[in-house]
Amino acid sequence: MKLYELTYLVSPDISEEELKIFQEKINSSLEEEGGKSESLKLPLRKRLAYPIKKKSGAYLGTLNFYLSPEKLETFEKKLKKEPKILRYLLLRKELPKKIEIPRIRLKAKAPKVKKEKKVELEKIEEKLEEILGE
Repeated sequence: MKLYELTYLVSPDISEEELKIFQEKINSSLEEEGGKSESLKLPLRKRLAYPIKKKSGAYLGTLNFYLSPEKLETFEKKLKKEPKILRYLLLRKELPKKIEIPRIRLKAKAPKVKKEKKVELEKIEEKLEEILGE
């Protein structure tokens, strides 16, 4: 079974109750084909950017489901026969891959402090005498 996503636009002429019944109808036709729905959300009413079948608004619904590729065609034929669906888009989604994140071990290191060499007073006097030429 592969993971698919169905996004569809439903005619705005139906009521909220009819919308719930319609959504259950899509889900039951999916289960008839042997699929399993992963997430089922109530469609939201949206204003369309341009008219589709002379409708300026529609309900936008999304359904994620698992189905075998052989039975996808029959499920899609059922969607095409449904007059309430204005448009639909059926996509195959990739299953998320396991991502291994390399572990980075941070060691707390104290900042290195340069140690200054201590010079004896006698050596400083000698250097001064050399420089001054005494």
